[in-house]
Amino acid sequence: MTTAGPVSPWLPTAPCAPGDCARHAGPSAGPGLAALRLTAGVTAVLAGVLLAPLAALLPARGRRALVRRWCRLVILSFGVRMKVTGAPVPADGPLLVVANHISWLDIPLVAAVLPGRMLAKREVRAWPVLGPLAARGGTLFIDRDRLRALPETVRTMAGAMAGGGRVVVFPEGSTWCGRGGGAVRRAAFQAALDASAPVQPVRLEYRPVGPAAFVGDDPLAASLWRIASARGVTAEIRILDPISSVQYPNRRELARAAQRAVASDSANRPSLSVHQRVSSRSASASSARTPA
Repeated sequence: MTTAGPVSPWLPTAPCAPGDCARHAGPSAGPGLAALRLTAGVTAVLAGVLLAPLAALLPARGRRALVRRWCRLVILSFGVRMKVTGAPVPADGPLLVVANHISWLDIPLVAAVLPGRMLAKREVRAWPVLGPLAARGGTLFIDRDRLRALPETVRTMAGAMAGGGRVVVFPEGSTWCGRGGGAVRRAAFQAALDASAPVQPVRLEYRPVGPAAFVGDDPLAASLWRIASARGVTAEIRILDPISSVQYPNRRELARAAQRAVASDSANRPSLSVHQRVSSRSASASSARTPA
């Protein structure tokens, strides 16, 4: 699913490209097991789409528990091990969850631990299989080419959190395959300030990162097969200490605090960025398909 047309100059960009990042030199699962995993993973996703209307009838707590179990099933179906580390998972309540961005796997990985309403770019709605699921799950879609629509999106996010809900964002706005990332976009943090909601930073990592990386013009089908074909992939979500939004006077400072938290955790991790081992490509090769 390649990007078509010119990219707006204000949109976030990353130097990550499939040829540099999305590759796997480790052991393969073999075509038979890979096909089985791919079938199981797609079946699990489709089951979620079909059962979403029934899940909507459950009480909020039961619905969140069902989402967590289902997202874990999706991850495991693709042959990926899941690991949760760090601080205790926060209890139910208003929260802005912010995470670094590497892969489409980030979405079920976060939802398996901290389910909430995702903020995603408008184009995600048109993705095969995953798009309908995102829409059924209450995803907040944003048109990143229409800056005038941003205030309304911020108000919607603030309203969701003011009502006691969680909103999940990937504020880098583009996928990055290594330890390094991009500057965060600040609009989501204004919603946290307006709702007086705490910010929950989390750090996502994949080992090895190559099979999971979904960057640049990498087709979704190729990414699904690469993950299913790899052996020994582990997805880790690290829960960092929450940040109180009332301690920060504006969204710039709150965004910086969240970025420092995730970057500080990254600096203490042993893995190396892909871009410390291979030459980076130009920013024009950036992902333009990932949740905002």
